[in-house]
Amino acid sequence: MNDISVITKDLLRAIIIDQRANFLTQDTGVTREILPSLKKIISSRQITLITGLRRVGKSTLLGQIAKTYFKKNNFYYLSFEDERLSNFSIDDFDILYQVFLEQYGEQPYFFLDEIQNIPQWERFVRRMHDRGYNFIVTGSNASLLSRELGTRLTGRYIQIDLFPFSFKEYLTLKEFSIGTTTKDKAALERHLKKYLLSGGIPNALVYPEINIHGSLYNDVIYRDVVARYNLENASSIKELGSYLLSNIATLISYNKLKELLKLGSVTTVKNYIEYFVDSWLFFIVNKYAYSVKEQSIAAKKIYGIDNGLVNNLGFSFSPNTGRLLENLVFLQLKRLNVPIYYYKTKTGKEVDFYLPKSGELVQVSLSINNPETLGRELSALNDAAEEITLKGSKVKCQLITLEVPTQIASASEKVKIISLSEYLLS
Repeated sequence: MNDISVITKDLLRAIIIDQRANFLTQDTGVTREILPSLKKIISSRQITLITGLRRVGKSTLLGQIAKTYFKKNNFYYLSFEDERLSNFSIDDFDILYQVFLEQYGEQPYFFLDEIQNIPQWERFVRRMHDRGYNFIVTGSNASLLSRELGTRLTGRYIQIDLFPFSFKEYLTLKEFSIGTTTKDKAALERHLKKYLLSGGIPNALVYPEINIHGSLYNDVIYRDVVARYNLENASSIKELGSYLLSNIATLISYNKLKELLKLGSVTTVKNYIEYFVDSWLFFIVNKYAYSVKEQSIAAKKIYGIDNGLVNNLGFSFSPNTGRLLENLVFLQLKRLNVPIYYYKTKTGKEVDFYLPKSGELVQVSLSINNPETLGRELSALNDAAEEITLKGSKVKCQLITLEVPTQIASASEKVKIISLSEYLLS
């Protein structure tokens, strides 16, 4: 029986030639919005690290980078997702480099895909970077990658976070052009409501008949969490993931989760959730407080990386459109790469998001047709803004809703009311 895990020059050469041919001829699909901003980063001497959930399009973005900024194909390329590289180790990088030189001569760039599969990979990158080579690497574990790079490559890399398709990218995939007629606006709203439920995982949109969300979720659970952290109780971890998917945009308590799911200790629950966050499945949002201790003991809010995953795999007795809307707004805010909190006033009123860096309060409501609902949302925003202003910070307030009723021109001088479609396209 052939042992395909033995790393030899001949095996590496075959994999490199095969992968490169596929990489250069792949359909790079919808151009990602982030692509133009990468030009300056790539041309710098910094290592470019692209991280994000599995199947979110990191490899495709790498292809778009190659076709846009490397038309001479002056790079080496290898994806470590190839099962033939299952036994590749740090000691094999020198053989890899030798094969690259023999096959393609001296090239200035390395493209290394899903690098987190190789322990101690950063040692090779550091050594070659010191010798003048440039690197663009991708990976599916943000915390692990940043820890490894932070240890050996502090100040030498720039991290790029890639999310599922934005609404703009979704419309590009659907070949929809935004128009100004009543018919155009109605079509846009239909697309928005589909996007709200389907999310932005590229292959899940292209192949809706295949259970992409289910297989993706299992990959994260079993490969990125259970296998990576050598855990034994996979069923408990999967149960916790399912519970969180079913309770998106709600407050959670580690202690209550421990009791509910019989997970042993609060530390165990916290660790498992951190593994989920590291693997890009969920995000945790803290309560905004001037005391670090208060932030740490307060209940957390949980959000998911993609509405399609939440909608298809979470359990709900009734449509959870309001939570999906809030989750979608969170993901749009997350793209800004700034700290995000939820805000609770002294009287217990809650505002969904507070961005202290820009002084922005954002409230999300499915509908404000009911005057009582509108009054409640505005009251929470105004009270929070008043408290923050008293601390000396300037505040901007936004209320985002699925559709803005025509009779509401400006319900409050201090609050900008905006529809979800306008917000996502602005």
